[in-house]
Parts: sequence; structure tokens; C-alpha cells
Amino acid sequence: MIKSMTAFGRAEKEDEGRTYIVEIRTLNRRYLEVLVRLPRQWFPMEDRVKKLIGGKIARGRVDVSVKVKDRAETVSRIEVNVPLAQACLRALRDLNRTLELEERIGLKMLLAMEGVVTATEPEVDLDRSWKTLSSCIGEALEGVDAMRISEGKTVYDDFQKRLGLVDNGFSKIKALSPSILSEYHDRLHERITVLTEGKVELDPNRLAQEVAFLVDKGDITEEIVRAQSHLKQFRGMIESEGAAGRSLDFLLQELNREVNTIGSKVGDAELSQVVVSLKSELEKIREQVQNVE
Repeated sequence: MIKSMTAFGRAEKEDEGRTYIVEIRTLNRRYLEVLVRLPRQWFPMEDRVKKLIGGKIARGRVDVSVKVKDRAETVSRIEVNVPLAQACLRALRDLNRTLELEERIGLKMLLAMEGVVTATEPEVDLDRSWKTLSSCIGEALEGVDAMRISEGKTVYDDFQKRLGLVDNGFSKIKALSPSILSEYHDRLHERITVLTEGKVELDPNRLAQEVAFLVDKGDITEEIVRAQSHLKQFRGMIESEGAAGRSLDFLLQELNREVNTIGSKVGDAELSQVVVSLKSELEKIREQVQNVE
């Protein structure tokens, strides 16, 4: 069954003194777009994360946030560049004298100078840690998938209701279309009578030919058959397991094309009203399709 593109999933795992926290948010997009936020040391894992996400999600924007907390000290070594600190101190004192300032130069000022103090973070074995991180991402994806399925069921139910209304609309058009022949005959007869002020005797055979020409020009059988075929395909796609959003969007464009053609061909007031209702329902379906994977 179809899935929604809007969902959220979160997972947390602990391993070897580290806590991994993964949050995944998905939104509707025409194509797949994966954005990953990782701690600095974990940047090399970005492609792996994207590949993992791409294997589970076919369409939509996916925001992935990965946080890694170390229970041990996050800094293994602090190094002070003494020669650089001495050079900075001399430069600041020279500047004081040159500008005739009495600014106190202290440790706080020196520590603010770039490169004087550096913190060396502990090495991380990324390949070894990937097993836990990928498992955490997979768990968060399971939460995302569950929500997408749940939301998809709601959209599916709405589709079924509106497709029923669209089906009824086309059935009504099909049932009313035979009456167009009689209406064309009466309207054409009345118009010719008015124009000739009743002084010209109408040839029944010629009148029938003209009516037949108009009916053929306004025949909507082909459009109805194609529209019903599109509806059948639409129903089949929303039952499928794969990503169907783009195909559904294409089918809706074709359905709208058939409805517009029918609307341009028929002049009957009742039929025109049905066409307007069909357009309204198809627009509501289109809005829902935008959120289908």
C-alpha cells in the first residue's frame, strides 16, 4: 500500500562508552533529497548514511541528525604552543608601546589567540563504530516507516472515497450522453425555425444529418473509456508496495485532460455541472498525491 512522505523516527543506542542518538524527519519532495548532520569526526561516514537511507526511502526530503556522546573524556590531550604564545605576547607588548596604551596583557588574552592552545580529540575507529551507528539509523528508519505507513493508510482511505465520487461522475456523464442526440435535434430545429421565421420547411433527412454531424463532433465515448482506464490504473497503483507518487501524479494529469476535453465538447448544463464536480474532486486527490512516496 502507498506510504506518506511525512514522518519522524528516533533511536538511541549505547556501545563501548558511547551513546548514539539518531533522529530522522521526512518531508514531501519530488525527488529523494538526503541531508545529514554528523559530529565533525564522523564526517567521513556521510556517504554511508546516505546510502543506507536511499536503500529504504525512494522519494522525499530526509533530514538525518546524528549525535554521539562519549561517557569518557571527549578530549584526550591539551597542547600549548609555547613559542607561539611567547611570540604573541611580544607582539601585543610592542603594540601597547606603539599605541601608547596601558592595556593589561593577561593569560585570557593569550588563550584567545588562535593556535596557542589546541585540543586533540580521541581517535575514533569509524569502521568498528559503524555497526552500532548503522543499527541505530536502521531502528530510527523503522519508526519513520511505521509512521509513513500509518499516514499512507489515511491517504489511501481518502483516495478510495474520492475515486468513488469520480467514478460516479463519469458514470453519470455516460448515462446522460445519449440524451444529447435528442437535445441537439430539438435545439437545431428550434434555431433554424427562428432564423427562417418558420417560412422554410425543414427536410427531416438533412436535419438528421446535421444533428449526426454535431453528435459525432461532440462524442465523448473515447474520453470516458480512457478516463475509466486511468482510474483502474490509479486504483492498482495505490495498492502497490513500491513508490507510486510520481506515476499517480502523471495519471491525474491525464484524467484532468480527459475531463477538460469532455467539458469543451458538451454544452448540456447538467453535464457541465458534473464536469465541474469532477474537476473539484480531482484537485483534492492531486493535493493528497503530493505527499505520496
